[in-house]
Amino acid sequence: MIAVSHLSVALGGRTVLDDVSLTAAPGELVAVCGPNGAGKSTLLRGLVGLLPDTPASDPRRVAYVPQGARCAWGLTVEQVAALGRIPHGDTASAPVASALQLCGIEALRTARVDRISGGEARRAMLARAFATEPEVFLLDEPTADLDPAAAHAIMRLLRTTADAGRTVVMVLHALDLALRYADRVVLLAGGRLVADLPASQALSAAAAAFGLPYGTDPSPRLLPPD
Repeated sequence: MIAVSHLSVALGGRTVLDDVSLTAAPGELVAVCGPNGAGKSTLLRGLVGLLPDTPASDPRRVAYVPQGARCAWGLTVEQVAALGRIPHGDTASAPVASALQLCGIEALRTARVDRISGGEARRAMLARAFATEPEVFLLDEPTADLDPAAAHAIMRLLRTTADAGRTVVMVLHALDLALRYADRVVLLAGGRLVADLPASQALSAAAAAFGLPYGTDPSPRLLPPD
């Protein structure tokens, strides 16, 4: 389980989070959604203990992959994944090999991470988290830079991970993925928690949080008429 209670954060004189609480239990996949600037990434940083007055998490128990995480050094994909063993103080190879396979990048094991695509690098960073063998995964936009097939593959992996009894909390902009794979959808807007609902009940609330006209147009168009 991981939790944060009544978290308020102000940065540069602006309130980023206002009295936000969140608990995620083992076996749950929780998607944190909301418009840009809603405070989603800040909430994740609070959960991992990277904000003032928030307790630091145990890196052996909690794996955190921030938004846009990328390794700029000339490490191989395997070496990046192996960084996940640092909290345990060992160099166990079996968890690393398993992480590469789970994330679908075992064929890139010897490739330099600074010479592969953004989506492949994203999966390398996710493999680092899996190599830690944590109880809790905190992931900020884990499907960013991935094509649709790869995004669904990662979401299925995270769904299976939660079903195996681990806790998964992720920030997502892709509402379709959140509604399809998450147990709960937590919605933030303007730094406040506006809804915490089962994914099956979250569509209309999510549309409202994003300012979308859900349920008002019986024949929505992708493009305006000529």
